[in-house]
Amino acid sequence: MATIKFIKARQIFDSRGNPTVEVDVGVEVPEHKGSPILARAAVPSGASTGIYEALELRDGGKDYLGKGVSKAVENVNKIIGPALLGKDPTEQTKIDNYMVQELDGTVNEWGWCKQKLGANAILAVSLAVCKAGAMVKKIPLYQHIANLAGNKTLVLPVPAFNVINGGSHAGNKLAMQEFMILPVGASSFTEAMKMGVEVYHHLKAVIKKKYGQDATNVGDEGGFAPNIQENKEGLELLKTAIAKSGYTGKVVIGMDVAASEFYDSKDKTYDLNFKEENNDGSQKISGDSLKNVYKSFVSDYPIVSIEDPFDQDDWEHYAKMTAEIGQHVQIVGDDLLVTNPKRVEKAIREKTCNALLLKVNQIGSVTESIEAVKMSKHAGWGVMASHRSGETEDTFIADLSVGLATGQIKTGAPCRSERLAKYNQLLRIEEELGPAAVYAGSKFRAPVQPY
Repeated sequence: MATIKFIKARQIFDSRGNPTVEVDVGVEVPEHKGSPILARAAVPSGASTGIYEALELRDGGKDYLGKGVSKAVENVNKIIGPALLGKDPTEQTKIDNYMVQELDGTVNEWGWCKQKLGANAILAVSLAVCKAGAMVKKIPLYQHIANLAGNKTLVLPVPAFNVINGGSHAGNKLAMQEFMILPVGASSFTEAMKMGVEVYHHLKAVIKKKYGQDATNVGDEGGFAPNIQENKEGLELLKTAIAKSGYTGKVVIGMDVAASEFYDSKDKTYDLNFKEENNDGSQKISGDSLKNVYKSFVSDYPIVSIEDPFDQDDWEHYAKMTAEIGQHVQIVGDDLLVTNPKRVEKAIREKTCNALLLKVNQIGSVTESIEAVKMSKHAGWGVMASHRSGETEDTFIADLSVGLATGQIKTGAPCRSERLAKYNQLLRIEEELGPAAVYAGSKFRAPVQPY
C-alpha cells in the first residue's frame, strides 16, 4: 500500500501577484525504491467572489495588503499534514471527508464552510492528493478523476475563451464581466484552439483599428479591455471578428455577466453604469428589464450561454429566464451555486438555472466538486469547468474537465501563460488519447449520459 510520507505547504504567487497556497505531497510506494514520489498543487483565487463561497483564509494586516496566506500554510504544515501521514492517497473521498468534516468541522446553512482551516488550505492538499493517487495507480490524472466519479466516457471540452474583459476584471466602463467565444463547430480540441486563436487575433486587429493601440491591452484573463460602455458593442466586436475569421456558424458566443457586482439590494435594481465615478443612477433597471436585455441579445447574436445573469440571491429572475429561454440558451449558475451541492440541490428543485460553473476553490475539495457535477448531470444540466481570475500554472482543471466529461471549460483568452497552461494540457491529453479522443462540439451541454 502507498502511504503519505510528508505534506509541505508554502506561499507562492498567483497571476495577479497575490499570495496563494501551494502544497507538496510525498508518497512512499513499496515497489518504488529511493525517495518518495512527489505531487504538487496550487490553488487559484477569484476577484468577483460569491458571498456563499467556502472561506478563503487570508492573514489580514499590512503585509501583502492583507492578502498573505501564512495562516493557511501553517494549517497545512501543523494540522492537516501531520494528520494525514500514513494514509493512502488513492482514497480521495476518505481523505477529503476527513479534512472537511473531522479536522475542520465548521458548518453553516449551506454545509461545510471550512472556516477553521480555510478552503485554500484544504483544497491545496485535496488537489495534490488527487495527483498523487493518479501517480500511485500509474494512470493519467484525468483517468483517475473519471474513476473516482464513476465516469466511463472521457470527453475533450469546448473551450470558452474570454476575449473581451469588463466588470471587475478590467478598468473599462463595461458592466458585464466576460464576453466569450466557443468553437462548437470544430471537429477536435486542436481545431477548436486554432479557431479560437484566429478569432482572437482578428479581434485584436478590429479593436486596434477602431479604438487605437492601447485598447488592445489585456485584462486579468487575457481578454481585451477596450474602453467601451455598451455591452452590445462588445457583442458586435465578436460578431465582426468571427466573420473576418470565416467561422460564422462555427464559433458562437457566451457571456459571464457577474450581475452580483452591479446589483443594488436596497432598491433591487441592476446598475449598468456602476463603474462610472459620477454615477447618477440613470442606468438602473429592474430584474425583469435586465431579463429582456438578455432576450434581445439572444435574438440578435449567436449566444449559447449566459452565466450569472442576476444577483446571487435573485432566484426569482433566474427561474423566470430559465423558463423562458433555457431550452435554447444555457443559464449558468456561478455566484448563485458556488459549486455547493446544497445550493445545486435547491436550484434543481426550483428550476433556477440549467448549468453549473465548476470551480473547485469555491467549495474546497475534489470530492465535493465531483458530487456537485454528478448532481448537475443527473438533472440534465450542462457543466462548465472554470479557472479563477487569479490563477497559477497548475493545470488540474484541464484533467478535471476531461475526467468528469464536463463538455466545456473556460480558462481565459488564448493569452497569458497561466491560461494557456490549461489549454496546452488539453492538447496533450487529446494527443495521448489518440483515436479514442472525443471532442464535445455541439453536444457541449450534454456530452455523456449521467454517471
